[in-house]
Amino acid sequence: MKKDSARRKIWNFIWHDDSLLSWIVNLILAFFIIKYLIFPAMGFALGSQFPMVAVVSSSMEHDGNFDSWWSSQAYCGNRICTQEKFYAQYNISKEDFQEFIFRNGFNKGDVMVLSSPSKLKAGDVVVFFARDGRPIIHRVISLDPLQTKGDHNQDQIENNLLNEKNISRENLIGKVSIKIPWIGYVKIIFAWVMSLFGIAVA
Repeated sequence: MKKDSARRKIWNFIWHDDSLLSWIVNLILAFFIIKYLIFPAMGFALGSQFPMVAVVSSSMEHDGNFDSWWSSQAYCGNRICTQEKFYAQYNISKEDFQEFIFRNGFNKGDVMVLSSPSKLKAGDVVVFFARDGRPIIHRVISLDPLQTKGDHNQDQIENNLLNEKNISRENLIGKVSIKIPWIGYVKIIFAWVMSLFGIAVA
């Protein structure tokens, strides 16, 4: 009877108590359930070690409608061109791009659901590790070698931390299959608050 009574008290404290302490315990429980049960189960089912990621940059956003973005400025080598001319270098036409997943890009704060990156094609959106361990989410524009570009970016990134012109498949985390708008701001704001206290959130 004592065990049943204790269980009932714990159950009521977690699910029915309106106190600040109960709210904090609920947050901690939600974190552990998501991180150690839901995420691993999703990762196993989807074939990706990171089944969900929050978008934390604007590198895949489109300004205005598709046509205005398609004619916006880009760089073709050392000369200024348009996004249209940039993609033409990779044999990607306007019609091709309009058939791509997320043809209008996506926004900072969106959450992306990932699946296995084993089968890729031009136009897929992938998440991969840069050399400093940061996850990058960009669009595949070439397969051999594997190359990507952020839709919003005017050119590919090529520096000591990231070379989008030659990405190792070993650094691939997953291929984006589903977008959930805006809820990633929960993580972004949480990480920002933690950073005020000198705590890094991965």
